[in-house]
Amino acid sequence: MRTITVFKGDGIGPEITDAVLKILDAAKAPLEYEIFRVGAAEYEENGALIPDAAFASFEKNKILLKSPITTPIGKGFRSLNVTLREKYDLYANIRPAKSNSAVATPFPNVDIVTFRENTEDLYVGVEEQVDQDTVHATKIITRKASARIITDAFQYARAQGRKKVTCVHKANILKQSDGLFLSIFKEIGADYPDIEAEDKIVDNVCMQLVMRPQQFDIMVMPNLYGDIVSDLTSGLIGGLGLLPSSNLGKDYAMFEAVHGSAPDIAGKNIANPTALLWSGCMMLEHMGELDIAGKIRRAVDEVLEEGSCTTPDIGGKATTTEYCEAIMARL
Repeated sequence: MRTITVFKGDGIGPEITDAVLKILDAAKAPLEYEIFRVGAAEYEENGALIPDAAFASFEKNKILLKSPITTPIGKGFRSLNVTLREKYDLYANIRPAKSNSAVATPFPNVDIVTFRENTEDLYVGVEEQVDQDTVHATKIITRKASARIITDAFQYARAQGRKKVTCVHKANILKQSDGLFLSIFKEIGADYPDIEAEDKIVDNVCMQLVMRPQQFDIMVMPNLYGDIVSDLTSGLIGGLGLLPSSNLGKDYAMFEAVHGSAPDIAGKNIANPTALLWSGCMMLEHMGELDIAGKIRRAVDEVLEEGSCTTPDIGGKATTTEYCEAIMARL
């Protein structure tokens, strides 16, 4: 048995976490859980966004399954996602978007993996109030951070038999910062002659994604573009409820759904736990439990294909509980 840390988050976080843990247990995943509540509700009650015991648990177990956390817009505390990524150097945010034939979209056969640098760019959160009407934000791009995420993208492409890596940038305008990222991409790409290396400007990428997404395979980019473009790829496959992610560093790994905490539907038992469940499958694969991850993926595919027990966000009428029970029945 392996002990992992679980953050329940807030909004729909607790209910989709409970659903995912039930499915992991039904699949006989060899896991034990140390579960913590984190986020806005924890802060309001106890004055800490993340309890010290939760940090200690993650530092001991090295693996975290995290559900969505509410982040205030324009005021209040900083994003806990950003805090965790920086604190534990979770530099590689990997977000696979793959079509499922059971989920109707105008974009069949999408299979794109976004590699997003996770620790710098505008997300360092360095802002300066120059005067009453002017604010400056600092964009940071370094060789170290850029080289390791780009190398990871090429290594993943080679290991998975992928054919192409696309660098997404805005080096035509940001000639020094994005220019550095692009130049490092070209340097590293030369070491992988078996993989096609191309680059595209970020606004062109967004247009191309909604015209012919099948042209993309692996994409690698700085932090801000990765956040935006990966959300766009989720729209191609049916929405954020279907997009998982991993956040990997040298010593720690965090797995989370990409979507937000959706407080407007919290407690209504209609939230879709698939993104968090597939993030759990990425976690199992990271731990070497390939058979169990595969079994869960097949069960989800069968429920989606059958179609009578899916949640409202993908066109169904089932509750979270009913969807969860249907998956467990397939297991």
